[in-house]
Amino acid sequence: MHVAIIGAGVAGLAVAARLAASGHAVTVLEKDRTPGGKLRERVVAGRAVDVGPTVFTMPDVFEDIFAAAGERMADHLTITRSQTIARHVFADGSRLDLFADQQRSEQAVEAFAGQRAAEEYRDFCLRAKGVHDTLAPIFMRAERPGGPLALVARAGPRGLGGMLRIGAQTTLWRSLSAQFSDPRLRQLFGRYATYNGSSPFLAPATLMLIAHVEQSGVWLIERGMHRLAEALVGLAGRHGAQFRYGAAVEAVETRSGRVAGVRLAGGETVPADVVVANCDANALASGSLGAEVAAAAGSPLPAGERSLSALTAAVVAPASDFPLLRHNVFFSADYKAEFTQILRDRRLPSDPTVYVCAADRDDRGARHEAGPERLFLIINAPADGDTRNFDQREVEACLTAAFSRMEASGFRVDRASASMHLSTPSDFARRFPGTGGALYGRASHGSMASFRRPGSRTSLPGLYLCGGSVHPGAGLPMAALSGKLASDAILADRASTSRSRLAAMPGGMSTRSPATAPSG
Repeated sequence: MHVAIIGAGVAGLAVAARLAASGHAVTVLEKDRTPGGKLRERVVAGRAVDVGPTVFTMPDVFEDIFAAAGERMADHLTITRSQTIARHVFADGSRLDLFADQQRSEQAVEAFAGQRAAEEYRDFCLRAKGVHDTLAPIFMRAERPGGPLALVARAGPRGLGGMLRIGAQTTLWRSLSAQFSDPRLRQLFGRYATYNGSSPFLAPATLMLIAHVEQSGVWLIERGMHRLAEALVGLAGRHGAQFRYGAAVEAVETRSGRVAGVRLAGGETVPADVVVANCDANALASGSLGAEVAAAAGSPLPAGERSLSALTAAVVAPASDFPLLRHNVFFSADYKAEFTQILRDRRLPSDPTVYVCAADRDDRGARHEAGPERLFLIINAPADGDTRNFDQREVEACLTAAFSRMEASGFRVDRASASMHLSTPSDFARRFPGTGGALYGRASHGSMASFRRPGSRTSLPGLYLCGGSVHPGAGLPMAALSGKLASDAILADRASTSRSRLAAMPGGMSTRSPATAPSG
């Protein structure tokens, strides 16, 4: 079986490694010059800065990819568990650190907001764990269910109580408002909705499970996040996978009602028995890879149902002596107003929440070398990059507000001496066709949104999907799990097809193998 994989993002790399290790011929076609997809780095002032995902969780998902190929991730990638999750800085100047040790976090919350808040936090952690433990085996790590009733059926009688408690029918913000008496804690844990590009005011309370995922461990990858993509490329390559960079796919080709390969932008055809599209599912549905396969990917995603985009800044600059950790969040003064501007008014926020990854800091905030700091800033933005241009004036106003927000808390970046690379929703829309700049596929707004993400299989035989826009969702571990689900589906369908061919042998109904079937 020859498999052509469109895109060398994490999900495509997971499929490549698994299928190559299973003995199949694999060709990965990537339009960029390097692997990783959204997991990429940018050289700024001569220094590499991670400009994609910066938080590494659920390492067991990636260890499983290596184990399936008979190898150990630890032999190819050095990761260290962080003792801190993040430093959170609020508009009133207060700060709260969360830790890998839940008891330390409880003590920090008590010092921050009192004993009642610590008790509320302890109860929240139990609830988040309950949601995670209920959904992980039947949703996150399983094939996409047909709908809520199918999910309940998977849970079974023993899991029914957990299903009733996951909070799918209420919003995360409403749940947090009932959970926490301190509004700053609502804002902190509401931010987890943005991890898959959603608003806490519209997303279901089930997204509190992300808090448990982080509490279970955040890891630091030695020499940066892009090493993960390189390690997966190496794994797949050692098992025979071929990688072609600068190879943009123009269309998926079909013959006799099933896929036959792909056509590259230069006109070359790459024959394949199976094609795996590791691109945004809406690119297929919108016809970006040919009209013949558009219907197989489902209906195009309405613009109003897209996830968030972002304004990002990779910065190398002198900065004030502020106690940054590796992961930091500077919160806006009015969270609801921020999301109203983004989702209703469709503009960059005037007072944004700013995530800052300080690449030169460790989990305790220590720096091991002097000089300008490497910083990566992320600001939530509307995914309208295909319908309007985010011009310099609007971007500059938002950036000024972001740096002012940080400076008000005591962290000043010397912009006059900074080297900076910006990406706007317009840039992301050009980089990822069919998205408008949305970075996470469909937004998780409402209780049914997660069921509307496409699964691995499509209606076109031989065409499969993986990536952050398909089930089980966005984020590095979820994308990798989508790759596992796609490879499992391919292997299962291949085995089923082989059995069907044997069952249809001329001269009888025998399903025995040719080695044991009687001769004529």
